[in-house]
Amino acid sequence: MRALIALPFLAVSAVLVLPPAPALAQGSAVMASETGAASAAAIARLAERLARLEEDGLDPRWYGVPAAGADPARYRTEALRAAQLVLSDLLLGRVSSLRGRVDLRRDPSSVNLGAWMAELATASEPAQVIERAANLPEGAAAIKAELARYRAVAAAGGWPRITGDLRRTLEPGTTDARVPQLRARLAAHDPALVAGAEANNPLYDDRLLAAVRLFQQSEGLEPDGRVGPITWEVLNTPVESKIAQLRVALDMRRAQPAASTERRIEVNVPHFRLHLLEGSRVVQEMAVIVGRRDRQTPMLNVRMTSVTFNPSWGAPERNAREDLLPRFRRDPAGMQAAGYRLFQRVDGEVVQVDATQVDFSAYNRNHFPYFVRQDAGDRNALGRMRFNMPNSEDIFMHDTPDRHLFSRGQRAFSSGCIRLERPMELLSEVLSGTAGWDRARADRVLASRATAGASLTRTIPVRLHYTTTIVDGGRVIMRPDIYGLDAQYAQAMERGAPQRLASVEGGAVRGTGAR
Repeated sequence: MRALIALPFLAVSAVLVLPPAPALAQGSAVMASETGAASAAAIARLAERLARLEEDGLDPRWYGVPAAGADPARYRTEALRAAQLVLSDLLLGRVSSLRGRVDLRRDPSSVNLGAWMAELATASEPAQVIERAANLPEGAAAIKAELARYRAVAAAGGWPRITGDLRRTLEPGTTDARVPQLRARLAAHDPALVAGAEANNPLYDDRLLAAVRLFQQSEGLEPDGRVGPITWEVLNTPVESKIAQLRVALDMRRAQPAASTERRIEVNVPHFRLHLLEGSRVVQEMAVIVGRRDRQTPMLNVRMTSVTFNPSWGAPERNAREDLLPRFRRDPAGMQAAGYRLFQRVDGEVVQVDATQVDFSAYNRNHFPYFVRQDAGDRNALGRMRFNMPNSEDIFMHDTPDRHLFSRGQRAFSSGCIRLERPMELLSEVLSGTAGWDRARADRVLASRATAGASLTRTIPVRLHYTTTIVDGGRVIMRPDIYGLDAQYAQAMERGAPQRLASVEGGAVRGTGAR
């Protein structure tokens, strides 16, 4: 009989058909009962390894790992049973899906769970099977080393929280009561950063400035040495949050599908980076601006289908009420000069209204009966081009006139769409293969200032994903959990249950798939 495991992956239920596993016959090996190959000493080593699951981002309490001193037969059965559940989570990941997280990917077919279970049941050293499974994901060793480092910081009491007016920016060269706290916080993160400094010195001196810049650079912030609200917030992020991010990073890497060979675009939202890829080769990389916290960029799997040149912009209702109304109130003539047009529905028809004749003080974010459009042009919010990828969230990629924002380390400034650092370079790539279009023609259309479009002959998959922790050349790079999605994932890990091997019958393993 073939081994079947029903698992819900992402938004659907998938059935994984595993190859025959003769060692599972009669079910005795799957249950890993007293007839298993491991000696009593090996079972003790297995239990000891399971007790160290925190180094793998898991919690031994989730699996019923037995304590030493129990009845030997029961101890063996419970240890092997716990090992089965642990092995399932190490191979398949503990969290199979989350609401709104279409970027999460699992490929159960990449893991021959039946073969792993058979090996666990018959191994003379089952702890070694668990160890191999724990280190299977790409980059696991580096992430686990970083996790151990942060756990050591937590065990030592974590790092001190900085208090005071954290809305006020601390400037280099000033004397401030927050400086000793800042120095203590950096010392807890890395003592070498402030080695030899006078702990209680309130002067923000050059030594501390260098340490702050290194910290800002490591966190993906603008390394200018100015400690403002964003840097204060990152400094006050508890070490437990860092630990949670690393646990999530490990779990997200389990049962990953093979990299697509198709030409594709991937945007890592918390890293503010876009990659155009062919297989594993990076064709292009650039900075992007993503949605701010109150207007988050959604995770999407879509396809880029067309490009619009010299687009006009119909401001969404929320943007009009919350962003543009205050600007109209301050300078209606200036808004019209920037190409913003005001419209109102009158007797069923939409008519343009002279903004200089409107009393904007009579309106607020809850009452603003106008539509706003911005003409195409250099000052248009979408810049000179828009890359269209149809989706229900009305999210697209586009140029922007606000080029200065790309120099920032933290770039969550948009209303949800993706602003591109080098749109012309991306344009050249996406137009490749589209008959009648090349860079020269695109330049002519842009110079004409007329709105025009080009449908792509070869549409391009686009994935917007949320991955705060990456491994680059063996180095772990973490970015702040700007939308709190890692925190949600960590909570789901706590709530989840391992794949339950609910029944054993003639070598068939059936999982409930309940999460």
